[in-house]
Amino acid sequence: METSTLHEVIEQLQRMPQSLQQQVLEFARSLADSPVQGVPGSQLLRFAGTIPLQDVELMREAIAQDCGLR
Repeated sequence: METSTLHEVIEQLQRMPQSLQQQVLEFARSLADSPVQGVPGSQLLRFAGTIPLQDVELMREAIAQDCGLR
């Protein structure tokens, strides 16, 4: 964890009552115990270029429109 992030988390925890600190601890433990999900990018390279450019442009436009980028 980046040092600044760790410091920020500690600062926020220090402001919380003990009961909330306990909830954060339990949540952090559950995250640490969670298996990593996903597929390494190297396994996805075989799909590079398989989506037609016209479809890619339609996806870009939809994302930009829905995210308010245009």
